[in-house]
Amino acid sequence: MRFLLLLCLLGASLHAAPNIVIIYADDLGYGDLGCYGHPTIRTPHLDRMAAEGVRFTQFYSAAEVCTPSRAALMTGRYPIRNGMCHDQVRVLRRFSSGGLPHDEITLAELLKGKGYTTGLVGKWHLGVWSNDPKHHPQNHGFDFHFGLPHSNDMDPNAGNPKLANALADQKAEYWNAPLYRGLELVERPADQTTLTRRYTEEAMKFITVNKAKPFFLYFPHTFPHTPLFASPAFKDKSRRGLYGDVVEELDWSVGRVLDTLRESGLAENTLVVFSSDNGPWTLMGETGGSAGLLREGKGSTWEGGMRVPGIAWWPGKVKPAVCREVACTMDLFTTAAKLAGAEVPSDRAIDGVDIAPLFFGEGKVEREVFCYYRGQQLYAARVGPWKAHFITRSSYGPDKPVAHEVPELYNVEEDPSEVRNLADQHPDILASIRRAVEKHGATIKDVPNQLEGVVEAAK
Repeated sequence: MRFLLLLCLLGASLHAAPNIVIIYADDLGYGDLGCYGHPTIRTPHLDRMAAEGVRFTQFYSAAEVCTPSRAALMTGRYPIRNGMCHDQVRVLRRFSSGGLPHDEITLAELLKGKGYTTGLVGKWHLGVWSNDPKHHPQNHGFDFHFGLPHSNDMDPNAGNPKLANALADQKAEYWNAPLYRGLELVERPADQTTLTRRYTEEAMKFITVNKAKPFFLYFPHTFPHTPLFASPAFKDKSRRGLYGDVVEELDWSVGRVLDTLRESGLAENTLVVFSSDNGPWTLMGETGGSAGLLREGKGSTWEGGMRVPGIAWWPGKVKPAVCREVACTMDLFTTAAKLAGAEVPSDRAIDGVDIAPLFFGEGKVEREVFCYYRGQQLYAARVGPWKAHFITRSSYGPDKPVAHEVPELYNVEEDPSEVRNLADQHPDILASIRRAVEKHGATIKDVPNQLEGVVEAAK
């Protein structure tokens, strides 16, 4: 009897650390899923995931464009801390020499140190390894890699017409995106109509092969970033047009991943989180997404640029609920580390907080301030329900940034569309947000900027 009890306890200890899966859409808007209110895009798998888990109504990306948001997710730190942001060059390009600094500690490295097998399927966008091999994800803690090095619009063919027309026409021959397995070039140009399906097959295989030990799967999709491509099984099927086709195929992909976990007997020991790297690229019109009731989209620090879908699923552990507390992608670093029994780095500022209590229905979490950066500039900050805009600017376009001597102030719980400026009524709240921002600012040190290989102090 004692021997059996010992075996049970040993088995429990061996499987105490959960598998971690993060599924990350590219440019998916707050209003693009059925469970977030879209009237015509069908997302039954994500809707079920939300019904069985926690759906966040105030979940944020840490940046308003691709590269810095991914750096923040991987490190639990605002990108201003590691140089992965720039006021003019806001994302890494295919010819960029910079990348995520190697003294940063990624979530993959942290979990690998606790015995996890780590895999990346999808878009990296934290350094182009054909320019410098040290920027490959396998040099940042990943054991396995399959995907694109950057956004699917960043390698146009020589015959590509003006970018705006190319994005509007969504023609495959305009693009020359490279698809890699590790350091091996698999296909160029990648057949983007098959990307979601092939990514999904690789993700399912990774889960199946590694089911006997803890694993971390980071699954950042290429879509619905434009140009848009859907497989024949989904093309022309959505009432929302091509954008809906693409999102519905992503929903299918999530369903296949969750089914694989169920069929492998891993669902009850796996935390799955679904989110997006930033808001929708509304500039693209009908081939861009929707921020729902939120203002603006990708590229801006209005709510539509950084408030994104957030769903957490872990059968038997995550209690089904709608969570109205503030949470963000940086929190996943700290939360996953603690669930895995890893030490959160103490030699650097970590901005993510442990949101496991929100997953498990055990109460609120403490957060002093949430900061909205555009490049190296802090544009806005949120404390509790209140958000102060120190600088405002639209997502894209010719308008210049407007600095406000008296910041605009919105209660974004009551007014998520940010239409009622209440600054005149609440100078005390503005003062408290200023103090929180000053405290945060004191923790920011000058760091070399990594974008485009430019070395510039980030302030």
